[in-house]
Amino acid sequence: MLTTSTTRVLEPHELDAALAVLDRDPVSNAFVAARVQVAGLDPWRLGGEMWGWYYGGRLESLCYAGANLVPICATPEAVRGFAERARRAGRRCSSIVGPAETTAGLWSLLEPSWGPAREVRARQPLMVTSSMPADVPPDPLVRRVRKDEMDVIMPACVAMFTEEVGVSPLAGDGGLLYQARVAELVTAGRSFARVENGRVVFKAEIGAATPHACQIQGVWVAPSTAAAVCPRPEWRPCCAMR
Repeated sequence: MLTTSTTRVLEPHELDAALAVLDRDPVSNAFVAARVQVAGLDPWRLGGEMWGWYYGGRLESLCYAGANLVPICATPEAVRGFAERARRAGRRCSSIVGPAETTAGLWSLLEPSWGPAREVRARQPLMVTSSMPADVPPDPLVRRVRKDEMDVIMPACVAMFTEEVGVSPLAGDGGLLYQARVAELVTAGRSFARVENGRVVFKAEIGAATPHACQIQGVWVAPSTAAAVCPRPEWRPCCAMR
């Protein structure tokens, strides 16, 4: 008997099967899992399509195709299937994000048709902790950002994004989508900062939250504050964990 494989967009009724794949690695898949748990598999609500790779009729791997292209639990055969679909669709994403080996494999298949990458980060660790550090007391001045502080937090958010990604989030649509995302996190109570005299000296967000994990992102320290704490000239005041 010949067992066949195929790649296609998931249907809304396949939500449970998609969540089962995501639950195989709940920490690494937190970003996509959080979106799926809220929006389901409808592309309009999800902000992109969820591709599935099936082997013998069974869903084995996923790939989120939105602003980022994110392979999930992807086997080498699934990577080839996702690459072929991405080539046919044309480039729509700004980045490919995921486990290094899988992401590198996917990019090697796409680069000939998509052209050279703006930047390749071959090593960007995913750091995990399940407990509070015993020797680092929490800063009592770090608090949730209030809804009336959008004008205060936005410059720090733009600086973080620009320093991390290399392009300004205000390009293209003037920053409307980025401002909406920042406002969404503030409204949800997932944006945190230390504000001194109306100026942000530290900020971070909970970018994704699931029953299994929270993803901390957008960590930024004001350059003047960072220099006082760690004056090494090669130290960068911006860090993102994803």
